Amino acid sequence: MPPPPNLAWTIPPHSTSPQHLTLTTLATPTPGPHQSLIHLTAASLNYRDLLITTHSPSYPGLHKPHLVPCADGAGTILSTGPDSAFAGREGLAVVVHPNTWLRGDIRGLKSGEILGGASVDGTLQTYVVVDDEQVIVAPAGWTGVECAGLLTAGASAWAAVRGWMDGGLVGKWVLTQGTGGVSCAAIQIAARLGATVVATSSSDEKLETARALGAKYLINYKKTPKWEEEVLRITEGKGVDHVIEVAGAQTLMQSVAATRPGGLISIIGILTDADTIPAAFVPAMLFGAKIVKGIMGFSRDASAEWIRFSEANGIKPVVAQVFEFDQAIEAFETLQKQNAVGKLVVKIGTE
Repeated sequence: MPPPPNLAWTIPPHSTSPQHLTLTTLATPTPGPHQSLIHLTAASLNYRDLLITTHSPSYPGLHKPHLVPCADGAGTILSTGPDSAFAGREGLAVVVHPNTWLRGDIRGLKSGEILGGASVDGTLQTYVVVDDEQVIVAPAGWTGVECAGLLTAGASAWAAVRGWMDGGLVGKWVLTQGTGGVSCAAIQIAARLGATVVATSSSDEKLETARALGAKYLINYKKTPKWEEEVLRITEGKGVDHVIEVAGAQTLMQSVAATRPGGLISIIGILTDADTIPAAFVPAMLFGAKIVKGIMGFSRDASAEWIRFSEANGIKPVVAQVFEFDQAIEAFETLQKQNAVGKLVVKIGTE
């Protein structure tokens, strides 16, 4: 029997827009030793995917011509290679861990081995082969759309919040920005673990979503441009313990101002740019003994821990919109607008 067709979206070498994405048919890959062939049912989009698709200088590295984008995906095991740990478990619903970093600290992350970047094709295709250690059993009864939305945003939020949990989160204050995938997950995680969450967003409607996810205090930054002052008012001048900073350079100083002495600002996003670092930055960090930490990726063990935590606590990703496979360009254009509440997911195959 000939292998099934592998439909895929690819990025042409000249691509500067989602409109340049090209639908094509690739050879269906064959799993090697200790590998599994995954029939993908859904892929979710991250801002990284847009940067790579448009060849933005904001995302470092060179990418091979006609790369298949997207790092996040879920599906079922179609077949296995020799000595695979999943032999005999064909049909099992799984989540694909998007990189080769298995455990330990950030030194285990090899940026050139993340799905959907450099020379490694991603999940916006019908089939993908990955090492067994990158296969994680999906939460029981969850759909492919829900599972595809778990990573990368959720695991990044988990890595940020989980890394600040010494002594627990009860009594701690966490500030989130916006209602994208990372922020929605961070609200859910922090609230579930007992923190008081302050959420900012550009509209009252989006803030109601944040409230439903567990945020206690809501700030519309369109109505309150100096939102850091409102954070200090809410916290009686103390500031929050932890900021999930997704907006980037243009909001960094506000995040620093809103953080208590000795507090943490976890930088996860680069949605805005700035030409220079403000002169006030170094004194604020030095005399406040504050910490700015970049959150770059997550290990396979962290992914598995996050998935099991999600399953145990019923924390499903917020899905803003689901697109059919032939609507992938529309999905990327929606991502480019940066106004979706939660994750954008592309359906690929049947459940």
